[in-house]
Formats: sequence, C-alpha cells, structure tokens
Amino acid sequence: QVQLVESGGGLVQAGGSLRLSCAASGGTFSRYAMGWFRLAPGKEREFLAYISRRGGITNYADSVKGRFTISRDDAKTTVYLQLNNLKPEDTAVYCCAARSWHGSQNFHDYDYGGQGTQVTVSS
Repeated sequence: QVQLVESGGGLVQAGGSLRLSCAASGGTFSRYAMGWFRLAPGKEREFLAYISRRGGITNYADSVKGRFTISRDDAKTTVYLQLNNLKPEDTAVYCCAARSWHGSQNFHDYDYGGQGTQVTVSS
C-alpha cells in the first residue's frame, strides 16, 4: 500500500510560482510512474503531467506545457511539480498519483492517489 501526501499549495498572485511536493511511503517508489492531476469546482479532473519510473520520460498537458515542470527524487521518494506563471484558471486542488507501470494521462489507470493540496491564484 502506497501513501501519497501532497504539500506546497497556497495562495499566490497571478504570474507567481509554487512548488508542489508529493511524498510517497509504503512502497518502492522507483517502481512507480507518477502523475499530477487537478480538480477545480464544476470541472472534470484534469491531467497535468506524468514522469516515468526512471524519470527519463515526461509528458504534459497542452494547457500547462512550458509553465509546469514535473520532476522526481527517488532518494527522497518525492515527486515535484513546479508551477510558474500561474493564472487564475489554475486554481484547483492538485493531487498526485502513482502507477506501477508506464505513465498515463488517465487518472483511473493509477493505483494510488493522494488527497491533494489547494492552489489558489488571485488576479
């Protein structure tokens, strides 16, 4: 059983930056591809990015490409999401997910998910 705990969210002005972290425990972190998703009120869950088990492959949604960067530190069993040039429409709960296979843009392909961290971007 893998537990995922996100942190790093908060209130930021438009154009600002945040770095989200997702700390994993209870499993062999290096065996999991990791993904980030977000859920905003009244909207469907949205894929943001994933990173492969060894970190050699990353994939981004068009809506965040060039602004968000995913990375992982297997020694710290943590995956990160750097958010730059934030916009009010980025306001959402951001959660990470783990999959014991290749990364996927479909949240339901993942084996574990975290509770999320709130990101609020003011205009």
